[in-house]
Amino acid sequence: MTRLARGDSLALGALLMVLAGCGTTTGPDPVIMTGSWGGDHAVLDVTATSASIEFDCAHGTLSVPLTLNHGTFDVTGDFVQEHGGPIRSDETVDRQPARYSGTVSSNTMTLLVRLTATGQNLGTYTLTRGVSGRVFKCL
Repeated sequence: MTRLARGDSLALGALLMVLAGCGTTTGPDPVIMTGSWGGDHAVLDVTATSASIEFDCAHGTLSVPLTLNHGTFDVTGDFVQEHGGPIRSDETVDRQPARYSGTVSSNTMTLLVRLTATGQNLGTYTLTRGVSGRVFKCL
């Protein structure tokens, strides 16, 4: 009887350890708060699945959700350089792959934009959630 009780307690202990481990699973990284993030020379509009950004004389899209990993993010997208004046019907759009990376702390985002092919730094922007940005389109 002692052996059976001891075996049962070992089995029960092992089962409890397995169940305790099930309760510690981690979920996906939290998604950056949706909405508008604005600052000088940039406005980022974030949805649950993607984001779009307007710069003074350019725009871009991020076709993946922005998720945080310990307060940082790093996603791919595209960057389109604009120019003043009308766009010709036969004009080729200057769309280039880009990386959008940065940090989020509370309602403040620091965003770095780089062209993927060349590594060229296109700028660092400080954006605030819920603030309309100040973008001046090229003339």
